Parts: sequence; C-alpha cells; structure tokens
Amino acid sequence: MRAALQSEIGQDKLEVVEDMEAVGFGPGKVKIRIRATGLCHSDLSAMSGVLPQPAPFIPGHEGSGEIVDVGDGVTTHRIGDRVLVCWLPPCGHCPACKRGQGHLCLEAFGNVATPNFRRTGTGTDVFGFAGTGTFAEEMVVPAACAVPIPDDLPYDIAALIGCGVTTGLGAAINTAQVETGSCVAVIGCGGVGISVIQGAKVRGAAQIIAVDPVASRREAALRFGATEAVAPEAFADAKNRITAGEGFDYVFEVVGKSATTQTAYEMTRRGGSVVVVGAGALDDNYSINMFSLFFDEKKILPSMYGGGDVLRSYERTIALWRAGRVDLAGLITHRVHLAEINDALDQMRTGVALRTCIEL
Repeated sequence: MRAALQSEIGQDKLEVVEDMEAVGFGPGKVKIRIRATGLCHSDLSAMSGVLPQPAPFIPGHEGSGEIVDVGDGVTTHRIGDRVLVCWLPPCGHCPACKRGQGHLCLEAFGNVATPNFRRTGTGTDVFGFAGTGTFAEEMVVPAACAVPIPDDLPYDIAALIGCGVTTGLGAAINTAQVETGSCVAVIGCGGVGISVIQGAKVRGAAQIIAVDPVASRREAALRFGATEAVAPEAFADAKNRITAGEGFDYVFEVVGKSATTQTAYEMTRRGGSVVVVGAGALDDNYSINMFSLFFDEKKILPSMYGGGDVLRSYERTIALWRAGRVDLAGLITHRVHLAEINDALDQMRTGVALRTCIEL
C-alpha cells in the first residue's frame, strides 16, 4: 500500500512509498482502511523532533475510515464499521481512568515503541506516529483506538474530531470551564486555537480575543466566533482597552512555547486562568517567580487532549456539530491527496492553513 514515510527526524519532506504494509494484526486488534486524515501541527513537531518519536515513522494521528478486518476476541467492532482513530484511548481500569481522567491514561503509550508498519522491499520496521500513523492507506491498531461514528458524520470531519477539535473544545469546556460572560484571549489561531474559540463561544464567553501573527488566521478567527482579532504586538493594547488593564479571565496558549506561555501569564488577571494547550519541547522550560505565583493566584491549567473523558468529548462534539453550534467543515481550508502531501506541509509551515484534509 501507499504511505508517507519519514526516514529520519529533521527531514522537511516526506517520501510517498508504495511498498508499505500494516503489521501486528492479531487478537484484540483491528485493521482500518483510512479514508481521511487531518494534518496537525503536532505532525510537524514530530517530524522536526520537538515531540519525541522513533524513526523511521509514518506521521498522522487524526484519521477516520472503515474496519476491514477484526482480530480474535474483538466483540465491539465488525467489518464495515465506520470509525475515527483515537490515538490515546482510555483503558478503563488504570488509576487515571478510574478517577475519570482517561485522557491521562498511559496504557496506550506502549503502542508508541512498537512498529506497526514494515516496508516489504527492505524488511525495515516502521513506526506510526503516536502508535497510529494515519498517513497510510491502512493501519493496524488495538480495537480501543477505533471509535465507531454515526453514518451522518463525514470522514473528513470525523478525522479532525480525533484530535484537534477535541483538544480545542475540551480545553475551553472541560479544562477551563469558561464562565458565561467572561473575557477570553486565545494565543495561536490554527485549527486547535479556532476550536478553543468555538468552545469558549459555546460556554457563553462575552468577549473572545484572538491573537495570531498571520492575518488570514485572524480573519478566520472572527468567522468562527472571536469578537476581535489582533496581532501579537497589539495584544497589550487590547488588554488595556478591553479589561482596563486588569487582564483577561482566561488566556489560552495554543502554541507550545515558554515565551507565549509567559505572555499568556502576563495577560491574565489576578485570580484568572492560564490554559496551556500547545504541545512543547522537552527542553523548553517555563519558570515563574514564587512571589507572583502566591500573590497573583493565577491558575496554570495544562490541557492534555482537551481534558476529561475523551470518548464523551467525541459524543458531545458530534452533538454540537449536528445542532449547528460548532463549525467543523469550515476548519478544513483545503483537501489534498497523498501525492500532494508535501505541498500541504509547506502550507502548514507558513502558518496559513487551519487544517488540511488528506483524502486516501
């Protein structure tokens, strides 16, 4: 089958190969024919080495498709089921899951260190990003990674729900629990940031300020519910003008850097919440002085995969989409085929595209 391969960490381009096969099928596993996958900035971070990932590997962790084979012992799925890919499924029995924090379950991370692809021409083992690897026509994953979806949910939208949309909406709804009438700022308005904006709107925020250096992203933020959009250099002025200098009730950092996290902290009012959504590098440390931490009582809330119950978040997102409360189709700025993936990567690096849907 075809797949997009990265042979070494740090390569800018992916190689579309035709001698890849999905391996590891057996008891408890399912094989999925991928129909659509989203291009997320986390894929770029894995390619560049910001996020740890063994190589060679196939990027992609937002995907959807249909089940083409079911392993022994799998009773929850049938051939032909339409599913989305959950790269971090809750096991249901570990301490984190029992506390209702399935998004912190570590059991699925065992998949990351196990190759789930192989090149037939060379016999080389190949990893899938985050234990998945949706930039391939087929993949084998544990049954828990394949979450059934309703027939009326298009594959491209389902793919985005698998990570970016769930992460953004959940940060506002689950992690921050944005209060009605509050004042919100969102730093970084790619696909996840736009989903944060939509989540804050669903929660009833009165003012939502989008902050991004790319003009097209600021324009998109306004279409998705932001009440104002500014460039980073105008953020401080917006704080003074909108909050009389006090700071925002919630500031979401959706970039994954210590510098923007510091900005988020400075722009948050005393007693407000700094919500860290961006996935950063292991060697990028954030520090704060102890007096400010005590005296200002600002809450620093990391948001992993949107917080809360991931499977329940999927259901809620689908319900909001059906009701017209969130726009998911609008997140997809363009669709490409696997052969055009490198052009899509270049667009993502420029900061222009919100999300690219790759149709396989």
